[in-house]
Amino acid sequence: MTDRPARVCTARRYTALTATATAAVLAAAAPAFAHVEVTAKDARALATDVRLEFMAESESTSAGITKLQVFLPDGMKPADVTYADGPKDWKLTREEKTFTVSGPAVATGKDAEFAVTIRQLPNTKSLVLKTLQTYSDGRIDRWIEREESTGHGHGNAAAPRLDLKPAAAGASPSATAKGTPSPSSSATTQAPGNTAGPDSDRKDTAAQQDDATSPLMPVALGALALAAVGGGIWWRRRSAATRH
Repeated sequence: MTDRPARVCTARRYTALTATATAAVLAAAAPAFAHVEVTAKDARALATDVRLEFMAESESTSAGITKLQVFLPDGMKPADVTYADGPKDWKLTREEKTFTVSGPAVATGKDAEFAVTIRQLPNTKSLVLKTLQTYSDGRIDRWIEREESTGHGHGNAAAPRLDLKPAAAGASPSATAKGTPSPSSSATTQAPGNTAGPDSDRKDTAAQQDDATSPLMPVALGALALAAVGGGIWWRRRSAATRH
């Protein structure tokens, strides 16, 4: 009976130590819960003019977020992305396979939220939008993994993911989704029937030079020379016969 108080005290000490250790682990792991999210209302495959809203949590206590670069999956093109809204003075730029939203740094410790409009979503079950998050001090959080990881944002962590509902009945890929250039594309669009470009004059000149140096030209000149010689001989013989 005399050992029971001792056992109770020992058990209480173990419980207290366990609670303290658990709290310490959770506190240390807290930054791992920061992430970038993407959401959309009633997101469906092949839906058009869809607004995607991004929320990038800040992990820094000394610098503000200045840029988010989003890598588009197959079936999505930067030309089909337009900027909707975001932090003050931020703008959207397009690269070959990504789009970037950037501007003056938001307040230190404040999350960055912005929205873009997608011309048409691809025919898929989900979108994985790998994202690089840059701070004013040059730090980069890489949200690029397909699965949740235990690492902090400045390593590699889960990319934002948007699950899509099945396409609505009768929905089909638009012309731009199939590859036709979008009006917002940076590629130069020419008037119908006019296929001339910056190099057309040089090509025409080269074609003319090729014609001038064609193997048929010496043959034609030779034939003209022979005709001239033959005509001269015939004329001299005719003149001699007339005198006799």
